[in-house]
Amino acid sequence: MKYNEDEFNSAVQDYKNKIKSAKGRNFLVIFDISSKKAFYSIAPLSRALHELGADVSCIGINKKSEGLDALKDVWEASEEHEKGINNEKTAALMGFIEEVDKKANGEFIKIFKKPDFIIEAKENNFTGPFSLAFHTEWFEDYRMEELMQTSEILWREVYALKKGERVGIGFSLIPSKELIGHPLEDYLDSYSIIWAMTQAAKKSAEPTMSAYTFRGSMLEKGERASELRTTLLGCELSKGIDEEPFIKYKRLSKLLKLDRIKPIDLSFSISAKGYPGKHLFGEIVGYPSPNKKTRWLTPGQMIYKLDFYPQTRYDDRNPIARVAFTETIPIDIFIETNLVDWSDIRARNQRLKEKMDSCDIIYVEGKLKEKYVTKLEVGLVKPDGSRRWVRRSDTDVREKISRDYLKMTGIKAGCMGNIPGGEAFVTPEYIKGIFVGDVVVHVDQSYHLDEKKPLVVECYGDSYRIIDGPDNIIDKINKRKDDAMKLLLESEKNKSLPQEIIELKKKNFGRVGEFAINTNPKARLCEYLIVNEKIARMMHIALGSGFEPDRSTEYHMDIVFNAPRQKLDVYGTDKNGSRHWILKDGGFIA
Repeated sequence: MKYNEDEFNSAVQDYKNKIKSAKGRNFLVIFDISSKKAFYSIAPLSRALHELGADVSCIGINKKSEGLDALKDVWEASEEHEKGINNEKTAALMGFIEEVDKKANGEFIKIFKKPDFIIEAKENNFTGPFSLAFHTEWFEDYRMEELMQTSEILWREVYALKKGERVGIGFSLIPSKELIGHPLEDYLDSYSIIWAMTQAAKKSAEPTMSAYTFRGSMLEKGERASELRTTLLGCELSKGIDEEPFIKYKRLSKLLKLDRIKPIDLSFSISAKGYPGKHLFGEIVGYPSPNKKTRWLTPGQMIYKLDFYPQTRYDDRNPIARVAFTETIPIDIFIETNLVDWSDIRARNQRLKEKMDSCDIIYVEGKLKEKYVTKLEVGLVKPDGSRRWVRRSDTDVREKISRDYLKMTGIKAGCMGNIPGGEAFVTPEYIKGIFVGDVVVHVDQSYHLDEKKPLVVECYGDSYRIIDGPDNIIDKINKRKDDAMKLLLESEKNKSLPQEIIELKKKNFGRVGEFAINTNPKARLCEYLIVNEKIARMMHIALGSGFEPDRSTEYHMDIVFNAPRQKLDVYGTDKNGSRHWILKDGGFIA
């Protein structure tokens, strides 16, 4: 391990000794994004708080934050109401809360409770109810110069970062030992990656940082402070809607000047094991489009307005922000897979896209004599003769509005990317046969697979069934699907989504959503789906939601399989029966 684990554990214990009791309590940590010691101290502090049973939210500001000031004003009004103070602000706040709680059964008011403890980083320590020293003794700089170089390339080549843009940077808190999903070193590496990305962005833009406690299930309530921030932002974007919750919110917004809560222009985040938790307002009420033609479940969906959301075509607003993300991948892999010639990656993906676009059907045939052998037929043409869209993952989020999608459809949709990038992928019209997942699968995190105990899926055109695989992984997949269906049924009950979208998501619930061939020559085998699904010559298939609006559903789980190991032949045929080779024995055919 490149960090001093003994010093890290000592810092965790010191924080636990000073805080002592925190079970069931909510902590907000505020720090300045220029304070390196404060930021790196959040790693052991968050581990300590999680081991004590607390919930944590962190906000990194650049000297000041109007959004944070607005949040504090909401908490102040909530406290005044609790004290029995009656004034215009408390009346407006309670009018809004009570309107939503007609459907939320008293759960909505709970997110307005001020955090039990607010800890703020000053020059030399954290202050507030506790005086806590910064602890960075565990940390050592590692390849920081190259990290900064990589970060600058990403902001320039991937995002085309513009001067003065508002950048949201999300990082991962450290869970308790029982809940951590990957090596501690990888989580700690993510702090260096986030630090480098933030400092590089700060040279020209306006970054903020945030993190909060993740959940083991998508059905659990979200962390309180982050849930309130999300709700207020969503309502700010919807306060012109003539429905009672938004009419009452608009009055509150005017009195407390909540227009200080603004959306970002772009985001970069690192995700770890788990889920943000259920967004209560979205599930109970939803966010209508101004033209009333559709509804959204989260502010993020409204802000990013991605082309594969079925709501996008009905909401005539422009997307507000662009987004890209990664997992808690090690520093070495982050540098090696992103310190690349992105124009070359785009050219590779384009060549593969053009070849796939020339095919009506793609065939995948394995040659190994194993219990299960990959053999697939993938259809790319719809019944009406139109084609499924083969796309490139160039990690290209340089524009808020996708130029290609606008040209194809006339619809203004946003841009999303994975970091690292490198694949050509398509939402298949149908897929038949068997594939053998022998690399990795992503459910609530990435899980390792191998040829001795692969995940084997049989596809039947418009459905699939897992026919073999590790029991613990199959259980996790089934749990995620069960939770996703419960959320969908809850949205149906509350009418927070249009019924036509509910029906669409139900129809697609048991389908395969993605077929992809990987192209990044620098990506290498590791524990993480987001890297392995880019390794040149490997392939992946996703269960669930696709990347076209008619194939949306409530989950998306990628499974990577090793085409070179399985000696896969991949070729397509066009309408004339001509064959177009893509891979032979797992190697690219030029």
